[in-house]
Amino acid sequence: MSLEIYHETILAHYNNPGNSGVISDADVISKDNNPVCGDVVEIQVKFNGERIDEIKFQGQGCAISLASVDILIDAIKGKTVDQIKNFRQEDFLKLLGIEISPLRLKCALLGLKVLKTGVYSYLDNNTEST
Repeated sequence: MSLEIYHETILAHYNNPGNSGVISDADVISKDNNPVCGDVVEIQVKFNGERIDEIKFQGQGCAISLASVDILIDAIKGKTVDQIKNFRQEDFLKLLGIEISPLRLKCALLGLKVLKTGVYSYLDNNTEST
């Protein structure tokens, strides 16, 4: 494996994640894993209407998976549910700014998968009664 995958930004986010933590009264808690690599990511979101008010994550895994979640959260803070629904894998990979090998793609995209699962669950739970 090439060392260039551990770009300086990735290592900075991995070593000092600014968005790690717990939201005690989260509206959404979504968790998933990458069984191939052993990565586990949980994202917690508190909404204010349709907009993200607060978002944190917890996890364990490789530098790519955990740094990617931290970078993702930086990018989507304050966004609306619709903006998150429209945020594509291609958008996120471009945001990362490094080349991700096919073997590491699931690591890099785990946080986005967890976020979208949580947002869609939130929408399902909050539109059933209407």
